[in-house]
Amino acid sequence: MTLHANAGSADPSATTPARIHADRAAGLLEIEWQDGHRTTYAALELRWLCPCAYCRGEAGLPGWLDTAPTLTADQTRLVDVHLVGSYAIAPSWGDGHHSGFYPFSLLRDRCGCATCTASREVRS
Repeated sequence: MTLHANAGSADPSATTPARIHADRAAGLLEIEWQDGHRTTYAALELRWLCPCAYCRGEAGLPGWLDTAPTLTADQTRLVDVHLVGSYAIAPSWGDGHHSGFYPFSLLRDRCGCATCTASREVRS
């Protein structure tokens, strides 16, 4: 499945995707950003990033993922991905979980490539 995100403005940024491809069989999500960078997430890594209130907590309480659970195969099986406006994606998982909206800024910030990892280390 390939999603084409709306380019938005004439001034592309590092957090605006040009193309999003979900390879459900391989369990991979690839984002090609407008600046030419590519980010690839394995489904397990993407599931651990879920920012929803159930997974991350709310009102000062920890979320389910904060308890460091062992994720099942269904919980890490990427079933579908939908665009949320022009700012995020919403994956659906094999266990039925689908409430996490992953903003593009979060996805770019968590890119695990060597270049992005080194850049984060320099910033901190």
